[in-house]
Amino acid sequence: MSPNASARQIIEVRVQELSQLFNSLDPSPFPERDLDDDAAEYIVGWARELPTHAELAIAIHLPGPEARKAEERDLRTALLNYFVQRAEAQQRELNELFRIGRRYVAIGLPILVVCFMASQFVRSRLGTGPLASVIAESLLLVGWVANWKPIETFLYDWWPLKRLRDLYRRLAAAEIIIEPAHVPINASYPPERR
Repeated sequence: MSPNASARQIIEVRVQELSQLFNSLDPSPFPERDLDDDAAEYIVGWARELPTHAELAIAIHLPGPEARKAEERDLRTALLNYFVQRAEAQQRELNELFRIGRRYVAIGLPILVVCFMASQFVRSRLGTGPLASVIAESLLLVGWVANWKPIETFLYDWWPLKRLRDLYRRLAAAEIIIEPAHVPINASYPPERR
């Protein structure tokens, strides 16, 4: 372990074989392979529970021969590549959400303006009676409802995407520690499939 690893928050992963960490259906070369869904969920879930500004380290515990294989195949680069790709994918999703949000605004604001003008027109033509009030208020309500989606997009929808992108970026910057296990590993992750 490096000297400053103790100052970092360490995510512990124990596996019997290196192949347990990666998606067996992914034909990509080793450094570009996707993590197994369970392994990725485990690492990301653990990282979510750690303090937001803490530096991270991922300690992979493997039996001796598997640890050597992990070093030879450059497990560090493979893990970091995976999290960099996930961060980039989240950034693309965030960009797409904002692009769609701008489209929502381009549709919603003109509808609000038209509804507001129509409401004023109804009040000027029909006066202040109950029918005029119902129509005018209904038009304003339609205008605001047409803007609910852009408001929701720009106030709330982007936060989870940004949080996940930032988490992937933290994982992509994590120190990867490969530790040979000197005793057989009883509990492994991800769990063995039957």
